[in-house]
Amino acid sequence: MSTAAIPVRQLARHTVGELRTAAEQILEEFGTSATSPALLEHVAKAASGFSDALRHACRPVDTVDGLFVLRSLDVDDAAIGATPDSWAAAGDSGALYDIMLLLLASVMGNPIAWAGQQDGRFVHNIVPSPGHESEQTGASSSVLLSPHTEDAFHPGRAHLLMLGCMRNHDNIATTAASIRKTALSDAHVETLSRPVVPILPDDAYAEAQGYAGAEPPAVPALFAGEDGTTLRFDPACTPLDQADGTYRAAYGRLEEELARVSVAVSLSPGEILVVDNDMVVHGRVPFQARYDGTDRWLKRASVRVPGRRTRPLSEAEEHGYGQASIEAHAG
Repeated sequence: MSTAAIPVRQLARHTVGELRTAAEQILEEFGTSATSPALLEHVAKAASGFSDALRHACRPVDTVDGLFVLRSLDVDDAAIGATPDSWAAAGDSGALYDIMLLLLASVMGNPIAWAGQQDGRFVHNIVPSPGHESEQTGASSSVLLSPHTEDAFHPGRAHLLMLGCMRNHDNIATTAASIRKTALSDAHVETLSRPVVPILPDDAYAEAQGYAGAEPPAVPALFAGEDGTTLRFDPACTPLDQADGTYRAAYGRLEEELARVSVAVSLSPGEILVVDNDMVVHGRVPFQARYDGTDRWLKRASVRVPGRRTRPLSEAEEHGYGQASIEAHAG
């Protein structure tokens, strides 16, 4: 795994001030970052008035890396308080940064939430949680979080994933790998472009795992988008035993290539990793959680980009395992 430099976008001090002032005004008015129509309306209004400099920093991913780090938000380690021991206990911890992230997400596109995840909030707290150490979710710690497309099981998944760092004393790395940097044979690409096996819901969606509707739809792992190859990938939730040997061999080759081009991104407080969810799979290295209030703490936001065409039209027919997403700003 490489630790090579990745694209960085540095926010100027006055631009950070512009963002923080807008977030402080919203937090002062509402006293919370919890989702409400009125709060979202204020977020949309504030985001629409941001400067060209801030909007330029939020422009689409523009390299084959499929990601960038937005840098220079100030995070006071003492002021933010202890790392929560679960998302459910987080409440409004770091609420100012929830709103800052939501504002940035609103410049990049349309933030989404899931009715069945983290109380429908648009910004999630990603922290290690006791009893969840070995799961394939953001609450795990002791296992490798396998590289995956965020919410790969669902046709309404985000186009962009934002991970904002609140605390990372141990320099724990997020892993990321771009499909555009891999070297696959034409035969493997052709095989993986066929819908052979489904992607099932992960452990964060208990209700979806118990879905009793139509059969899980088979989906392609690769797709030729308008501007290049895109992928939909979650090996931990893909029943490869249902595929033939040719498909399994191609899938294994894809896993090897993604591992070869993977980079390790160790975020510092105030940095936001922005990932193109159609180009890049992400994961996390294992670590030993202490549960003493100093563990790694990230904020996560998911964004759809209106009008973007990077996915097969057949996705519109999928049932999404009964899960419903909520858009922050109705178009």
